Amino acid sequence: MLSPRRWLYLTHRWVGIAVCLLMAMWFVSGVVMMYVGYPKLTQAERLARLPDLKLPDGCCIAPVEAAKAGSRDGDKGAEARGARGGREGTELRLAMLADRPTWFASSGRRGTASVDAVSGEVAKAFDGEYAVRAARAFAPDAAPRFVETTRQDIFTVSRALDPHRPLHLVALDDAEGTELYVSSRTGEVVRDSTRFERGWNWLGSILHWFYPVRGEWGDPWRSDAIIYTSLAGSVLCVLGIWVGILRWRVRGRFKSGSKSPYRDGWMKWHHVAGLLFGLVTLTWVFSGLMSMNPWKIFDGPGVRPDASVLAGVKLERARFALTPQEAIARAGLPVRELSIRLFDGKAWYVAHGPDGSTRLLDAGDAQAAPLAAFDEARLRALADNLLPGHKPVRFERLDAYDNYYYARRPHTMTGHVERKLPIYRVAYDDPANTWVHLDPRTGSIQGRLDDRGRVKRWLFAFLHSFDGWGWPDHRPLWDVALILLSAGGLVVSGGGVVIGWRRLRRKAGEGRPKVKEPEGDAHLSAGDAHLHPG
Repeated sequence: MLSPRRWLYLTHRWVGIAVCLLMAMWFVSGVVMMYVGYPKLTQAERLARLPDLKLPDGCCIAPVEAAKAGSRDGDKGAEARGARGGREGTELRLAMLADRPTWFASSGRRGTASVDAVSGEVAKAFDGEYAVRAARAFAPDAAPRFVETTRQDIFTVSRALDPHRPLHLVALDDAEGTELYVSSRTGEVVRDSTRFERGWNWLGSILHWFYPVRGEWGDPWRSDAIIYTSLAGSVLCVLGIWVGILRWRVRGRFKSGSKSPYRDGWMKWHHVAGLLFGLVTLTWVFSGLMSMNPWKIFDGPGVRPDASVLAGVKLERARFALTPQEAIARAGLPVRELSIRLFDGKAWYVAHGPDGSTRLLDAGDAQAAPLAAFDEARLRALADNLLPGHKPVRFERLDAYDNYYYARRPHTMTGHVERKLPIYRVAYDDPANTWVHLDPRTGSIQGRLDDRGRVKRWLFAFLHSFDGWGWPDHRPLWDVALILLSAGGLVVSGGGVVIGWRRLRRKAGEGRPKVKEPEGDAHLSAGDAHLHPG
């Protein structure tokens, strides 16, 4: 029978042979992702590219009519859902689509409908010819060229694009090699990428997240593949650290003068590097596992905020005395988009400028003056009933980022999520200790965080990118630290690849005449190599 230690060595060896190549790939791609993220079109980029909102005489159909026209089933469900004023309700925004002012009515899983703001006609689909027009409006100085229509390719794996498929790919043929993806459902540009981004992504996000080369055939198994390979990698790291400690001579030295039983080469590099960088390697592989929310461990049964409390009125009952033209004229900024927000029993226009700035105008007041934000007293009063059955225990204003509310650079995985300041945090007395962040610029819920979410923040975000206490802002120290640690992890995993390859070649060559080993200490000979996982 094999001893427990022998089982330990063998398990680490063969798991390492299977997993080390993936771990090496993760370290290389992780460094690339520090600087080049997966292509996306952020809110800031989208607003900067939109033309100024210009409304002709006779425009526009009323928001209620736009919501009704945009409802997929043609009933009043869209308006009723709009009463919630949150993600599940109909969101209305008015912007230029190519050269036409258009209402965009988004109703949750039903997707987004484009409603001509002048005629009220709902667009059924947009073809490739229209996609070229949309690209020309997005980049007026370019000469766009239609490439193809695709459901999904390597740069459009995101599930957020599902309501827009199929997508029209248009090349701008500019110096940056920009390509745009235009929604066939709404006619909007929904993603852009440059040649630089696409090239580096083959060594970055595509490798890191196992993105399929083309189509959706790999999506069903991709999540499980990441979960179980990172789980195997975590087990491998734990076993490796254990083996490394067992093989390290704490007292005294081997006859070679080293504390490691291996004289030189990859075996020694793997042993020493594993002791030095094994813990950080485990940290990154384990936090990658946590990023996938395996087996839904971070999903709790906690109470969700009732966004209808913030709305206080249904869309069809809201008063509109101020027209979109008047709202644009009074906003005090160049308006690229005008959205409708239900808040505290009223409908409000939210005017969005090209730099991301916003203004609020009371749609029910024909003489409304713009507001920069809703006042704290109004938000505090509504927050009392926002979480059904529970009351706030703390209401605070955040004027600076902290470890639970912070912004990431646009190219990062969550960089598309806006995190503006100031923000209000409301803590509740429910069993999950829920926090709700309220945005005073729109009167909307910016995010919900409970005990499980806060645990995930540390087990994933912090352990994966060391982003606590504003460390990523200390450049280039943060860069140097992560690159050096990644290099250490690459030596550990890359060494495992080389050793595993040699082991497999040796296994394949068994049966051939054996070469006599050089004389030396028994514990240093190649015959004793089985004591190490390589």
